[in-house]
Amino acid sequence: MKMQRIAVIGAGIAGLTVALRRARVGDEVSLFEANARVGGQLWSETQGGFVIEHGAEGFVARSDVVPPLALEADIANHVVEQLEQRSFRFDGRGLIELAPGEAGRLLGFQVPTDDLGRGIRSFRHGMSELPERLALALGAQVQLQMRHAIESVTTRPGAVTVLHANGQSLDFDAAVVATTARSAASLLGGGIGAPAYALQESPLLSSLTVTLAYRRDAIAHPLDGTGFIVPEPEQLSGVRAVTFSSSKLPHRAPADHALVRLFFRPSEQDLLTLSDAAWAAPQNEAWRLLCQYMVLPSGLSSRAGRMPYRCSTPLIARASPRWKQRSWAARFGSRERRFTVRG
Repeated sequence: MKMQRIAVIGAGIAGLTVALRRARVGDEVSLFEANARVGGQLWSETQGGFVIEHGAEGFVARSDVVPPLALEADIANHVVEQLEQRSFRFDGRGLIELAPGEAGRLLGFQVPTDDLGRGIRSFRHGMSELPERLALALGAQVQLQMRHAIESVTTRPGAVTVLHANGQSLDFDAAVVATTARSAASLLGGGIGAPAYALQESPLLSSLTVTLAYRRDAIAHPLDGTGFIVPEPEQLSGVRAVTFSSSKLPHRAPADHALVRLFFRPSEQDLLTLSDAAWAAPQNEAWRLLCQYMVLPSGLSSRAGRMPYRCSTPLIARASPRWKQRSWAARFGSRERRFTVRG
């Protein structure tokens, strides 16, 4: 097979995998990433023995896709299993245990029915360990270009043209767009027109998480499960779920500490107007209610005749706003494409 020059836009899992596959069959690949890190929505932070996920916390336990990638990235022995299987529901007064798989069903997880209740797996140092190690495995045939934003992908006779944000124009035999649907619409619109612009209408949901770290003895709840869902988020000031991160997966916190993660579904306006600090602040109503049901009070305060709990302050508070949507990819110059564009 004749070697091809291929451009891949986006260094998330999809882009990294395509780049790796094409390089291994002899193609010359240029992988463009607009940001300073690889991984896309997989983003883990480590600090003081804590592993804080800003994106997905794991992959379905029965996945037959991720383990082979882990093997290629030489981290198959870093895969960790879920420790707890029980999950709960908040009913406005306390936590009620759910049947296996019911939490995923109520939250609308997009997984096969048979996978509900079977848990997840992850990596010792967080999910971003996979894309980071895949990037290291790319080899000399892949030119990984970080902080290189691409503005458009178009075609002309015999070539696919990639226009860099700095104005530089580069020609390739084929291009793979491995970005969010809305980014793909912007990149491909000039070359494809209406079919590409239609991607702007892809369903898009906002998601924001706040991760809190405590000393283990500051939390009254035994944390003997994966976490709990909130079927009526208004009962807990907009929280739709809470994960007991350090109970659910190993190596997420030092032994004498606990890590919990709150999930919100804010409006686009909330994401634009509220800072990360505002979401993670102790005065946040959801934080206060979590204290009421889970965290031991560090004392009592009195004001205007009220005596609310003054909850133990978390050691770490991280807010992780992000957009979440179904993954999408398109390829130019191949029979395996959703959009067919020939030079």
